[in-house]
Amino acid sequence: MDVRESIKNLIREALLSLGLETPTEIHLERPANVEHGDWSTNVALALAKKAELNPRDLAGQLATTLESFPSDHVARLEVAGPGFLNFYLNKSWLYDVLLQAVDAGSEDWARSKEGVNRKVIVEFVSANPTGPLHAGHGRGACYGDSVARLLERSGYSVSREFYVNDRGMQMNLFASSLAACVAGEDIPADGYHGAYIKEWATEIPEDEDPLDWGKKRALSSQKEVLSDLNIEFDSWFSETSMVDSGSIEKILSMLEEASASYEKDGAIWLKSTEYGDDKDRVLVKSDGEYTYLLPDVAYHLDKLVRAERLVNVWGADHHGYIPRMKAAIESLGYEAERLEVEVTQMVNLQRSGEEVKLSKRTGDIVELSEVVKEVGPDAARFTYLLQSIETTQTFDLDLVSKRVNENPIFYVQYAYARIRSMMKKADQIGFKPLPLSEVDLSKLQHHRELVLIRSLHELPDVVERASRELAPHQITTWLREFAADLHGFYHDCRILGDDVEPSLTQARFLLMRGVLVGLEVGMELLGVSAPAEMWRDDLVEEGDG
Repeated sequence: MDVRESIKNLIREALLSLGLETPTEIHLERPANVEHGDWSTNVALALAKKAELNPRDLAGQLATTLESFPSDHVARLEVAGPGFLNFYLNKSWLYDVLLQAVDAGSEDWARSKEGVNRKVIVEFVSANPTGPLHAGHGRGACYGDSVARLLERSGYSVSREFYVNDRGMQMNLFASSLAACVAGEDIPADGYHGAYIKEWATEIPEDEDPLDWGKKRALSSQKEVLSDLNIEFDSWFSETSMVDSGSIEKILSMLEEASASYEKDGAIWLKSTEYGDDKDRVLVKSDGEYTYLLPDVAYHLDKLVRAERLVNVWGADHHGYIPRMKAAIESLGYEAERLEVEVTQMVNLQRSGEEVKLSKRTGDIVELSEVVKEVGPDAARFTYLLQSIETTQTFDLDLVSKRVNENPIFYVQYAYARIRSMMKKADQIGFKPLPLSEVDLSKLQHHRELVLIRSLHELPDVVERASRELAPHQITTWLREFAADLHGFYHDCRILGDDVEPSLTQARFLLMRGVLVGLEVGMELLGVSAPAEMWRDDLVEEGDG
């Protein structure tokens, strides 16, 4: 049983002994300062009023009662502040955590069953097939894939989906731009002027339609760079396919039957104001042309039939689109809460201190493939996931391409490689690790060692919270702090050597196995690799750290 559940059970027993009602949820948290204990509860503050007691007095009664109970882990208790109860634990609980993590391995550590038997569709990127993905698309791509990984680790059945916007004005402009280049004519002013247009135009066979060929060429380019980033989609859902299948007409009929639409000025409108939108939205224009909204409504209905939960990752320019989509869903009888939309803010790409502009239309474009080629897929993914998507991000190409500690991905991967290097050296000198049950973990007393195990114990909570909040940057933050803890351990603690007691070497070797588990879980969730060997630009690895 997890130590938290053990403590909660002790608190429940103590409350019953005092004749008090046990709350449905007992809140435990880690104090920010380890000197204030390993765990703290506010249960006395929560129950004091109903118990007609001063919170601090109630906390004191709980402490006295708890001290009479036998416990393998609780060393002492302390009443703090207005009525908090702090638990100071024996180191034995940390040793149990380490054994559990090593025994579970990276496949099962920090894995939960919260989403078991639930299906979720994570739709992300969904760029128009009008050219290659640019560097700005990388943020939503990496974010969406890591959200999918988090949900998978939480037990969900996850489908990654790319909605292909392959109809409408943008596609026509794209086709006319290609056709103009093929004919040796000027590209229309409102067309696409990126250098790739001229390059792709030279590849078009004479008997191919520029629109069909261009769409395939764009999708091929997009799939290739996404694959390079370790991102694979389960479905590429075509907007055109819904028009061809009659789904659009079906949706129009459903909206009409639900009294959710009306005709005005020759157009068909969605009554989105009845569901919280600031104005009604056009579904079909007066000339009979579908707006972008109508196929999107049909697409979301299709997804709602296929999954209980929908997660969309949209760009910053789509923020205003959320209310109308939720309005459409609700008007069709579905709960709007089933659709969760995460909006990624802009990426400011910099090179040599200068901002690089991103636009497929004007020709000022840095392709995502260029970024991946320059800094590598791991560095690109890690960098895009460094901070919350709610904030604008600066992507410094110069820093990200360096193999130095200031580069966050290098700092984390180097921590992993240091352990693998040590283990390789251990094998070369004939070191034989003992079975888990025979390792004397009481030898782990140094604060650097205990900090690592505490961080390892936090990982399941971090994963659970990051999955619940759809916030993979929390994993990135944990990894960076965990790597810092590992580098600090290497600075102060030796693992191999004649001057290290054999039993301590065994314990520290087992600790490093646990650290590997944590690093592997974190890096897998971010979609980055765990290299066994690395080198720094400013230092040659020595093997034992």
